[in-house]
Amino acid sequence: MTDHRATSDAAALGTDLHLDIGRGGGLRAGLMDALREAVRSGRLAPGTRLPSSRTLAADLGVARNTVADAYAELVAEGWLTARQGSGTRVARRAAPLPARRAQAGGTSPLPWQRAHARTGKPLHTLHPGTPDLGSFPRAEWLKASRRALTDAPHDAFGYGDPRGRPELRAVLAEYLARSRGVHADADRIVVCSGFAHGLMLLGGVLHARRVKDVAVESYGLDVHWRRLAAAGLRTPPLPLDEYGTRTEALAEGAAGRPGAVLITPAHQFPLGGALPPDRRAALVDWARASGGLVLEDDYDGEFRYDRQPVEATPVQPGERAEARQRLPVGALQALDPDRVVYLGTASKSLAPGLRLGWMVLPPQLVGEVVAAKGDVEWTPGALDQLTLAEFIASGAYDRHVRKMRLHYRRRRNELVRALAAHAPHLRVSGVAAGLHVVVELPPGTEQAAVRAAARQGLALQGLSRFRHPDSSGPGRDALVIGYGTPTDSQWSGALAALLRALPEAP
Repeated sequence: MTDHRATSDAAALGTDLHLDIGRGGGLRAGLMDALREAVRSGRLAPGTRLPSSRTLAADLGVARNTVADAYAELVAEGWLTARQGSGTRVARRAAPLPARRAQAGGTSPLPWQRAHARTGKPLHTLHPGTPDLGSFPRAEWLKASRRALTDAPHDAFGYGDPRGRPELRAVLAEYLARSRGVHADADRIVVCSGFAHGLMLLGGVLHARRVKDVAVESYGLDVHWRRLAAAGLRTPPLPLDEYGTRTEALAEGAAGRPGAVLITPAHQFPLGGALPPDRRAALVDWARASGGLVLEDDYDGEFRYDRQPVEATPVQPGERAEARQRLPVGALQALDPDRVVYLGTASKSLAPGLRLGWMVLPPQLVGEVVAAKGDVEWTPGALDQLTLAEFIASGAYDRHVRKMRLHYRRRRNELVRALAAHAPHLRVSGVAAGLHVVVELPPGTEQAAVRAAARQGLALQGLSRFRHPDSSGPGRDALVIGYGTPTDSQWSGALAALLRALPEAP
């Protein structure tokens, strides 16, 4: 081991840096190890400014590119930050870690193992359902916010209409009709603070109507089931086959006698398929015959990669279900606006932190939902609503969605190609839309794959995580891999960690 102390220019910056660099594994690797250990042990506190790459290279007697490359990789891993005019500093979130025991046999850890030596959060996350937050259109959103604030009427800063700002409701009515085929007018739209808030309001209305059961899909989000349960509703799951949720089973009483159904027809979460047209029709027929309601979660409706978003081609009698899957997919609500509640949000298209969602309600439900909403504090802020209205009306929302559709399609293609090359024995499904794919695994291997990913510093979720506890029949072993979450700088590392975690061919 060699003792190096940076002086010269570093002293002028007030930085005296002591590093122990082992030469056996290469200069860059040794420098990265030494810097990680200095941060991990607390010798380099968060916010500490490091010497410039030129200064440190001169003091260590190495090429400047060696130091620059080490800095860049540590920035990508989250250990350091680099900003113009501020230099390279220790990341604020980097916390000291307890010293780790040496590995058995003295084997040097691999680069990804060293990068995963932090505590708390994993190095990479491929959870489904989250967009690339680094791609949020900050500049365009700021422009829309300024215009919205400048043009906002005085009454926008009062308590306002519990249905939401009329400007946003009017813009949403036009946009949803154009892009998703939704039949709506502004008076039937209620703005809410995301999907979960809308579901909470609907659960209260259904309970007040003496509904006991809301049928759900066999695979979905437990947070939604819990919202309905909190309203005093049971959530019997519908049966499932290779074509998706068997909505025709409603007429057969397979889920009892529910008063409503919660479903993701455009892109089922998490399995990823579109509900075939004949099953859409069966669902609406059930609602008309029983007087029930369909709660449509238009999950990932804007991010389709194999077709146009709005349904336009009629289905021919006798056409096979797999052929029908190739048809454009619009909102189910268009089949019967009086029996279907349409729910959408900006969480996937923009960011969940905006807390902006909307419901397009049958006329007879509007008053009940507004009454259930009650306190105006549940309504998103007026300025955020006006900003979104301006963002959509100006065309910026369409441009952003098209840009992100290409961005996520490239990610999907890279993921599918990598899986085909590295693990051709594993089947990949759910690729036609959305922000995730499903990778089928050999029976009994799902949890082992999740644990293997954790050892790579990668957070993954298995399909069983989304299975309703009352579902009948055997479950499936699979991984639900979200490719929207990582930023561009994190994507390649997350993909490499995934491939290391996948089971080898039998």
